[in-house]
Amino acid sequence: MPEEVMVDVKNLVKRYGTFTAVNGVVFQVEKGEIFGLLGPNGAGKTTTIEMLVGLRKPDEGTASLSGHDVRKEVNKVKEVIGVQLQSTSLFELLKVEEILHLYASFYPSHVDIDGLIEDMLLTEKRRDRIKGLSGGQKQRLAIALALIHDPAIVFLDEPTTGLDPQARRTLWDIVLRLKERGKTVLLSTHYMDEAHVLCDRIGIMDQGELIALDTPENLVKTLQSASTVEFYLDDPPEQEWFGKMDGVKEAAVKDTFVQLYTDDLQIALTSLIEASSVHGFEIRDLQTRQATLEDVFIHMTGRRLRES
Repeated sequence: MPEEVMVDVKNLVKRYGTFTAVNGVVFQVEKGEIFGLLGPNGAGKTTTIEMLVGLRKPDEGTASLSGHDVRKEVNKVKEVIGVQLQSTSLFELLKVEEILHLYASFYPSHVDIDGLIEDMLLTEKRRDRIKGLSGGQKQRLAIALALIHDPAIVFLDEPTTGLDPQARRTLWDIVLRLKERGKTVLLSTHYMDEAHVLCDRIGIMDQGELIALDTPENLVKTLQSASTVEFYLDDPPEQEWFGKMDGVKEAAVKDTFVQLYTDDLQIALTSLIEASSVHGFEIRDLQTRQATLEDVFIHMTGRRLRES
């Protein structure tokens, strides 16, 4: 029996004058799935989410959430979605429990607020004013507000941006618990580790287009390489030159940064060291690691997910 499709996106397009922010995006999200939109800042992730939740009108294409058309059935869509936006403005002088009760009053029914506060690890802060919360606590509160009416689909737009590592991992646990409770989650992120840990499937976006869509494991397998060698050269040759080295299946060169993909790390390193000796290369900051989603993005675009 096929899974129930909760998010169905067909050829969404959004333009701003001559600039196309989202260009023909197509994907589906199944019930109970965590689906990630992964890409650098400006890739079109947030614009895609804003079109799905009714904050921006698509110029072309269609989308439905739990069977409801996002253009024609706006009120029905609002009933089934919860949204945590990248920047959420809260009433800073209200207390945590006060704002939750306020939002609960907007809906015909709502979840148990005490239980929600506990789930979001805000019990000790329930009587504190919002202005005194940390960044991670404010993000958990924003997610709590998105869940107040028990939505079937939860949108999280870069929920861990700007948080410290501990706060990020706390939010990861919360997102995974949403999946355990049968929620469908669509999140955007530019953190490859976050996408790999949380998402059942990932759509990689770049320059407004969806350039790849699969499970994290299958996306990494497209590289057909188990390991990556990274280093810097002041004046590197073209990437085709590196691709001819023993043990190297593929290479990527961006300015002075070089990446070699290999299934035989020992042979590739031996070949690299021999080449550096023969040609007088001064290799700097050499590192080896397993291939990741970052490598998939570099392979497809020639750029890193997060440029330094």
